[in-house]
Amino acid sequence: MPQDTPQVTFNRVMLKISGEALMGDQSYGLHPPTVARIAREVQSVHELGVEICMVIGGGNIFRGLQGSAQGMERTTADYMGMLATVMNALAMQSALEDLGIHTRVISAITMNEVAEPYIRRRAVRHLEKKRVCIFAAGTGNPYFTTDTAATLRANEMSCEAIFKGTKVDGVYDKDPAKFADAKRYETVSYDDVLQKRLGVMDASAIALARDNNLPIIVFSLDEPDGFKGILAGQGTSTRVQG
Repeated sequence: MPQDTPQVTFNRVMLKISGEALMGDQSYGLHPPTVARIAREVQSVHELGVEICMVIGGGNIFRGLQGSAQGMERTTADYMGMLATVMNALAMQSALEDLGIHTRVISAITMNEVAEPYIRRRAVRHLEKKRVCIFAAGTGNPYFTTDTAATLRANEMSCEAIFKGTKVDGVYDKDPAKFADAKRYETVSYDDVLQKRLGVMDASAIALARDNNLPIIVFSLDEPDGFKGILAGQGTSTRVQG
């Protein structure tokens, strides 16, 4: 192995990113160059031999909570949000396969023409064959976010950590975009995240991670080679654990 190849301590991980991360500088939808850039980040980690699961939100296309806030029936709005995540998953699959990475989109809602149905043993086998598995359509149930879906799938797939790519390089005590004196946590406990409402993930996702002792590592997806660097223990991030 070359000297400059980073040593990674994880064999199987979950990468959770928001739908907004795929927008680039746009206010809506997908920005193909941004999707391709994130796919290259995934490729750099895949080349280290790490098995990768992904969950992508749908907020760049449709967010169920916003729809219900505007008078739409909540269950219908949430299902529409799930379909948005499938669109994002297919876009990411296309970008990854352009890089020669075998990828499977696995949907919690049956749509055999575009994605596999979720069957846990089959998904695990894909990972063992070094295929990237993109879990789409959330949990398949309304009232649950893609954060919860990512935590659920990470536990089912026996992932060793959830890597949450955001626009900031960790978890802060207040919004760093609004407050110059905001302080970043190196580590923070699950209970503190819940009690202080730090906004890492929604409460049900944090509780599920806590109950299964699954660490959540929050890092900036905008940093070049951010995912690869954080995975190797370099760069700036916050670890939620304990």
